[in-house]
Amino acid sequence: MASMVMRVLCAIVIVACMVVVAPYSDAITCGQVTSSFVACFGYLKQGGAVPPACCRGVVGLNNTAKTTLDRQIACGCMKEIYASTPDINISNAISLPGKCGINVPYKITPDFDCSKYV
Repeated sequence: MASMVMRVLCAIVIVACMVVVAPYSDAITCGQVTSSFVACFGYLKQGGAVPPACCRGVVGLNNTAKTTLDRQIACGCMKEIYASTPDINISNAISLPGKCGINVPYKITPDFDCSKYV
């Protein structure tokens, strides 16, 4: 009897973990966000022409980040990039989506509240 109860409890715990983890299992990562912007660092720091590889990365990231959770994670990752790369020109960063043909309804700056990004 006790082993049956333990099996049922284990099954409940496993299912509960799956329910909690499932929404995050396919969430975008900061590694993906960073790799999307690698070709953009020259533009982000110095301006000038936006490299085609940069726009491919930005468009790819935009296409990948479809859910609210993905957009909020990507936003937080961009803020981490800003914090770790202080020579990024924020005006260049704000203009980048438009230069790549993407409409982002928010200006993601170092002080932007990513929880508002839906």
